[in-house]
Amino acid sequence: MRLSRRALLTAATATASITTMPAPTADARDHLNTGFDRLAADGYALLAAQKTGIVTNPTGITPDARHIVDVMHADPRVELTAVFGPEHGFRGTAQAGGSEGRYGDPATGLPVYDTYLKSGQPLADVFTASGVDTVVFDIQDVGARFYTYIWTLYDCMEAARLAGKRFVVLDRPNPVTGRTAEGPVLHREFASFVGRQPVAQAHGMTVAELARLFNAEFLDPPVALDVVPMTGWRRSRFYDAYGLPWVPPSPNMPTPDTALVYSGTCLFEGTNLSEGRGTTRPFELLGADGIDARWAAAANELALPGVRFREAYFAPTFSKFQGTTVGGVQIHVHDRAAYDPVGTGIALLVTAKKVWSGFAWRSDDWIDRLTGSARVRTMIDAGAGPDEVVGAWQDELAAFRRVRKEFLLYR
Repeated sequence: MRLSRRALLTAATATASITTMPAPTADARDHLNTGFDRLAADGYALLAAQKTGIVTNPTGITPDARHIVDVMHADPRVELTAVFGPEHGFRGTAQAGGSEGRYGDPATGLPVYDTYLKSGQPLADVFTASGVDTVVFDIQDVGARFYTYIWTLYDCMEAARLAGKRFVVLDRPNPVTGRTAEGPVLHREFASFVGRQPVAQAHGMTVAELARLFNAEFLDPPVALDVVPMTGWRRSRFYDAYGLPWVPPSPNMPTPDTALVYSGTCLFEGTNLSEGRGTTRPFELLGADGIDARWAAAANELALPGVRFREAYFAPTFSKFQGTTVGGVQIHVHDRAAYDPVGTGIALLVTAKKVWSGFAWRSDDWIDRLTGSARVRTMIDAGAGPDEVVGAWQDELAAFRRVRKEFLLYR
């Protein structure tokens, strides 16, 4: 698939994509400062004389686990006047597919506006009604195209442009590293809230890098954008290398281990198997009523890099198979550097269909939205093996990697 390319506008242009604070230098090492850390250390100079609203959720925290909204609200150097809550809500009280609605935050008294399922002019109207001059974004992503916060970012950038607002992105680590991009690239005819634009399934980027890509490639004209990069982050490092507290970005993303497998095993949302929701290990446990030890055996026979599979039985407390003991597999990653989550997800789909006669795709072909086209579904139905399926998207992935490279901020 060929991706559209537009040159970045020059820094002199009012709506240019710019980086106000410099990216980390070559001698930056292991002490990580997030975009918010750097913004605060600079006395919020980037937000001076601006009525500011922030798009965030429970992951917007400092290294000592204080929420940045509470910190900013208490600091006279910044005029924070509104909060915008995404899916699951600003304080994180809602499950998947839900939000907290419009309310006053009890801790700060700030108005909280609901952005979930809003885009385009309706979302621009929310920004206009809030009275802010600048919209700030600070949410922890997990590195997968179908994790909706990056499309909240995209929608908010587009809405800020329509409303004539400035947009600032505070960067945080990609918890599963930023070494490379993997997986199929979205075809635009399959666009939805789990993928608005042609991005690889595991994009290997941070939110600030994605914002730069979105602004140059997909927003015409672009929004007035500032990004505040981190210092000290290395693309090869996993989240736990830095000692930062982990706050679940959503209720079913409890640990960085979940994020590690998610870009592959979330594909099981497009099937009639449980993806482990309602267990303590979502996306690491997969199964269904009627599956037995043959699935783990078939998966292990593939000798996939960095991972082993254990026969497992579990009873989800909600979602698919609620209250029913089902059989399946637990994923055990023993070499994170070698592990390929997307390739593993495809291999598990292929082997599940092979060993369990009850295997079925969701009737709405949700798998096509998750993978970005009908290709994965139709190839597996036609009997293709994992290597053949993965090989089919390599040309479009190579094209995305070339585009992606232009917007990376870190080594």
